[in-house]
Amino acid sequence: MRWRGRTLPITCKPSSKIGAPTPVGKVRPVLTIVPGGSDADPAGVSGGSSSLIDELVREGARRMLAEALQAEVEDYIARHVGERDEHGHRLVVRNGHHRPREVLTSAGAVEVVAPRVNDRRVDPATGERRRFSSAILPPWCRKTPKITEVLPLLYLHGLSSGDFVPALGQFLGSSAGLSGPVITKLTETWKVEQRAFAARDLSGVDYVYIWADGIHVNIRLEEHKLCLLVIIGVRTDGRKELVALADGYRESVESWADLLRDAARRGMSAPVLAVGDGALGFWGALREVFPATREQRCWFHKSANVLGALPKSAHAGAKKALAEIWNAEDRRHALDAVKAFQAGYGAKFPKAVAKITDDLDELLAFYDYPAEHWIHLRTTDEIVNPIRELTSVVALDPCSSAVVGAA
Repeated sequence: MRWRGRTLPITCKPSSKIGAPTPVGKVRPVLTIVPGGSDADPAGVSGGSSSLIDELVREGARRMLAEALQAEVEDYIARHVGERDEHGHRLVVRNGHHRPREVLTSAGAVEVVAPRVNDRRVDPATGERRRFSSAILPPWCRKTPKITEVLPLLYLHGLSSGDFVPALGQFLGSSAGLSGPVITKLTETWKVEQRAFAARDLSGVDYVYIWADGIHVNIRLEEHKLCLLVIIGVRTDGRKELVALADGYRESVESWADLLRDAARRGMSAPVLAVGDGALGFWGALREVFPATREQRCWFHKSANVLGALPKSAHAGAKKALAEIWNAEDRRHALDAVKAFQAGYGAKFPKAVAKITDDLDELLAFYDYPAEHWIHLRTTDEIVNPIRELTSVVALDPCSSAVVGAA
């Protein structure tokens, strides 16, 4: 779909029934998650049936388990590297991988490929060969009911080598096999991944729409008012990606400008439309870095601001009147609904009405784009809520406020 020289995402795809159009009242998502590389298409994602939250948790669980299992095996082999047979051959070595198996989590099945160990040592007490048994993923383990608990714990503990052990202990019921070197190697791996993410080239991707918000989370930051500055972008094929993530001040123009300047230096082109809360310092930064990008104010935040200027007795009627604006069939009908809102509330509550009329162009910008996209463009809510879940699988470097991605 072309719009003023730019390719926009296509969202009207056939349903799973061959040739069947999207049912009336059923909105197929404009976006799908890309948890890995930009060309990744995880199973089940392109169909749009999985939620962003579930995909993030599932991908985070898979990666964390794979890296933890690898580190556990390497630590086990390193501890016995000096043990050799009469020919000088090491008794404990790697031996490929086990067959893939699925571990059932609350977010769905996660495929795990565990590394194998060939341990040829003999236990003098029993006369039997010693066997390596993973404390993280025992051979009998097919279900991990606490997987949704361990990820927030890792985040809240800060992933320091001292705190990681008790955090995983909550997951495993034991801290066996989680030595200091294993934990240190895991955290270093995640730091390297975060630095690679923050430095990646953005010139090959055209982010048509972006959503921005500052997310306050209940975690340890260097300063109380710091938050996570988040930018999500949607590609021309309809998939969405985490474009940028950093700590900063939500209302600070300079904090957002640093984030956008860095994205521009790495090749990001100006989006067609940006969506966000009107209170963000993001808008001043956007006008500096990407002045050609149009602005769309979030109706979720704006509605809350309007209701805050009205008595509770007027909330029910005001909510209905506001919905007539943002849920109109086109811009003309939306403008008619604005006039009706102004006529009904302007005399008694001029400040509430001004919150709409002062930002009218930015509030109705989404009507200039394909109707299939309106539900996604008029609010940041469906984007930001999953990001709040993302913070459950992201950790902060305990030595600084740099973000270390674990998802």
